[in-house]
Amino acid sequence: MQHDDGHFCGELQGDSILQSEYLLMKFILCQEDEPMADGRPACEVLPKIANYLRSLQRDDGSWGQYPGAGADLSATVKGYFALKLMGDDPDAQHMVKARQVVLNHGGAERCNSFSNFYLACLGQVSFNAVPAIPPEIILLPRWFYFNLNNVSAWTRTMITPLSLVTTLRPVRKLPARLGIDELFCSQHERHRFTFALTQSTPPGWSAFFLAIDRVLKIVHRIGGSPFQRLAIKRTEQWLLDRAGQDGISSTAGLGAIFPPMVYIQIALKALGYQRDEAVIQRAERDLDALFIEQEDTIRIQPCFSPVWDTGIALYALTDCGLDAGHPAVRKAASWLVSKECRHRGDWADNVKPHLRPGGWYFEYANGWYPDIDDTAMVVMGLKRAGGRENVAAAKRGVQWILALQNDDGGWAAFDKTQHRQILEYIPFADHNAMQDPSCPDITGRTLECLSWLGFTVDDEPVRRAVEYIKRCQEPEGCWFGRWGVNYIYGTWQAVVGPIRCGEGFEQEWITRAGRWIKSVQQADGAFGESANSYIDKTMKGRGPSTASQTAWAAMILQEVYGPDDPDLRRAIQWLAGTQLTEAQSVDRAQNPDGDPAGSWYEPWFTGTGFPRVFYLRYHLYRLYFPLMAMGRYLAAHGVSIGDAPIEPSAIKMMPKVAVGA
Repeated sequence: MQHDDGHFCGELQGDSILQSEYLLMKFILCQEDEPMADGRPACEVLPKIANYLRSLQRDDGSWGQYPGAGADLSATVKGYFALKLMGDDPDAQHMVKARQVVLNHGGAERCNSFSNFYLACLGQVSFNAVPAIPPEIILLPRWFYFNLNNVSAWTRTMITPLSLVTTLRPVRKLPARLGIDELFCSQHERHRFTFALTQSTPPGWSAFFLAIDRVLKIVHRIGGSPFQRLAIKRTEQWLLDRAGQDGISSTAGLGAIFPPMVYIQIALKALGYQRDEAVIQRAERDLDALFIEQEDTIRIQPCFSPVWDTGIALYALTDCGLDAGHPAVRKAASWLVSKECRHRGDWADNVKPHLRPGGWYFEYANGWYPDIDDTAMVVMGLKRAGGRENVAAAKRGVQWILALQNDDGGWAAFDKTQHRQILEYIPFADHNAMQDPSCPDITGRTLECLSWLGFTVDDEPVRRAVEYIKRCQEPEGCWFGRWGVNYIYGTWQAVVGPIRCGEGFEQEWITRAGRWIKSVQQADGAFGESANSYIDKTMKGRGPSTASQTAWAAMILQEVYGPDDPDLRRAIQWLAGTQLTEAQSVDRAQNPDGDPAGSWYEPWFTGTGFPRVFYLRYHLYRLYFPLMAMGRYLAAHGVSIGDAPIEPSAIKMMPKVAVGA
């Protein structure tokens, strides 16, 4: 699966909103009948996106965030609306079912704020129903409690283009027959902004922010503030500066992720940019590059994950005993070194000015936003691979990571930050990730990374990080997983790093973690957890068995209990026993996705974007994490893989079992 230049990149799968929001964007931009970025007629492309959107609809008529999730109101409204615009008969059975789901959940007036931006731009709700995002936020100084430096990197790239949309208020008027009047329960509530009143925000803060929202809308009606024109120009330049994924050119690809890549097209059109301008053409090409096209469907990825996939794949290969002497490792390491970030991005605003640019980003190019998680994984892979150039790059990466440690001892995803709880109550914070605070999973991975560069618990950054992780431990002994599903992921990351840095595995907080992970092991030796655990904490560590989560748990067991632990052996045996054979790989009853022999069947989402809002299915998780776990197990038993195949007797495999058994 390795590309010729050395990198790996598996499919990154999101939910239905990627398809529905793309279709809605095309109608907002009046491009549903115009040629696509590659010159093809829209009538050849958009129906394929609609086909895939239909395939994701559940039997009850809803769309949801992941397999096993309940109906998602906003996703169902957008799915229905997109299909109606594409010509689906509202009296067709699948549309009737979807409409009933929406009405049963209180109507389209209860959509989240980010969905209402689409509805407002297509005239289905008033912009009064959308939270005000004044472009003047671009002018707020760093000392001000709310400013762009104090919100997460992804929030910056989302709210800056949307601030232009809420100010310029572009609306395409649709014929009544294409509207969605039938999805609203209350015509009065349809055009009012009441979202903050329905959330778990303390009542006082709800009233406060609703009052601010009303004031901002009154100011808009009288022509805006004296600073509005300046703010619009500054915001426009901010977008253009960050539109180039290489961090330099003023072209498109804002944030290198789907939502801002959509929003910037709507914002720039509202500013008067024409479709033939270079910045718009690049924006369209970058977004359409996320298509995965088959004969009659197109599914859309939220972004590409090559640095993440290559870093983990490299680390897994080194866990199997390979180093830079192996061509696959050498090529992967060389590709990663070439992707080291040299651009001074937004992160620089919160650290000492003399810190040199560094780190690695997630995508093929995203120079404004390297992140700590990717950098930690890449550094581990490069250090393990060996070679002077690789190790030198790894050391530079560690210096960049250390400079971004937060005051609480932990690490966040993109920036050195301080958590400000009040910001979570802002009306447009309903994507559940307004900020980017420290989290135990990234902090634990960072400690594992530091251990490979010789850091121990005797070093002050490590001591502070370990104390942070201990403070975050749940009563049962597990940890919340911010970036993976969920407590199995969080516990894997939080435990392994401290132990690698010298924390004694006999300590009570570590043994408590070990007891918890054993308590959620399933009878067949596997582990699994549904994203439902983000909603219902009684679901911690419970869900369908998956190869990726079993691998995470196996690595916990080996770190805490050693390589001879019988429960570790059961987990490894499950992985070996459920790996797809040649015969199983072509059996669509056991392997509907057509995964190759050597992989595992894993249809569930084990990655997290925004908890409770957006989840991810990384198609390589089911490959490199089991490889990592089995490689560590074999190495601990003195088995070196190298270039030679491993005989089944080396790990005393159980007989093959049916996939899903």
